[in-house]
Amino acid sequence: MYLGEQLINPTEARLRLSAQLGVSGIAIDTRPNAAVQGKDGAWDGGKVAELRRWVEGFGLRLEVMALDVGSILLDSLRQPERAAAIAERLRKDILAAAEGGVTTLKYTVAMVGITRTGVVPGRGGMKCSAFRAADYHPEADARFSYWGVVLPEDGSKGSKSPRDVLGAPETCGQVMATESGGISEAEGWKAIEYLVAATLPTAEKAGVRLACHPHDPAYPPGGLNGVHHVLGSLDGMRRFIDLAPESPSHGFNFCQGTVAEMSPHPTEAVLEAIRAFGPGSGLNRIFMVHFRNIKGGYLDFREALPDEGSVDMLKCIQAYREVGYDGMLCPDHVPLSDVDPDRERFFSFCLGYTKALLQATAIPR
Repeated sequence: MYLGEQLINPTEARLRLSAQLGVSGIAIDTRPNAAVQGKDGAWDGGKVAELRRWVEGFGLRLEVMALDVGSILLDSLRQPERAAAIAERLRKDILAAAEGGVTTLKYTVAMVGITRTGVVPGRGGMKCSAFRAADYHPEADARFSYWGVVLPEDGSKGSKSPRDVLGAPETCGQVMATESGGISEAEGWKAIEYLVAATLPTAEKAGVRLACHPHDPAYPPGGLNGVHHVLGSLDGMRRFIDLAPESPSHGFNFCQGTVAEMSPHPTEAVLEAIRAFGPGSGLNRIFMVHFRNIKGGYLDFREALPDEGSVDMLKCIQAYREVGYDGMLCPDHVPLSDVDPDRERFFSFCLGYTKALLQATAIPR
């Protein structure tokens, strides 16, 4: 295992910082990724290769890129012709990634974004994105949730809320729950099955792994605003793998924080999931890891720095080692702070903490 980072539109200076912090693998999370698009809007293999070589020039490896699935999931239920057009573009993107030497693509099945209901104080006055199902209402959703690559804000600096930029490309086709028309459990699975069927055969032929991020957060029974998060439980994750149980291209962007949010016993849930989907299970479906923590658990949590949450991060590192996971660990969802507006110091802290755990649990040679 080794340190990774996921970056949006990284600059030369940001990649130099990653290298100096000991990062090895990079996931480019830019959505949409105009830098590698051709004239038809799909990725160009030559441009992907150029991006990969640029990242390699800093002593790093471009291991993952974000596949922007846009509105295909909701469109598959409401506008099938539009969904078919997006599917064709996604297949071209997968082939271009393979041509350019990038063999893992991550994607999300979020149709209504990553739901949050507020910002609460954390250590030293930092501000932590939070979800409490009992506090849910559409205005809180609009103000505090994530859509695509639009981060939640607390309004302290006049930042636009995700609602203000809904419809912009950076929201990646995600909508407010109140605008979704409702998504039943059956529809949730139907949309996911459509996406997998539309992309997995191409990925298998190209030798590309597709890493799915589960639903964040788990929703209560009956959903919220008529929307169900079907990939918000370990049972849901198992059912997802069962869509293509023999495929080496079908797996997870294993977000440890999201898995922790699925249970009132977050450490136990994460350990169970690592053992269920890691190499030691015979499945080997963990393609990358978001190594992050939360404070709390199912239906009531806040995001946290890795050393202060409810998940035992040391036990998690030990479990990854036990199952034979050998990929990258990326920090994700760090808190907000006016003294670290770009979050670089918080991410640096996460990387250092993770590196220390890796060293502390390394098998003696």
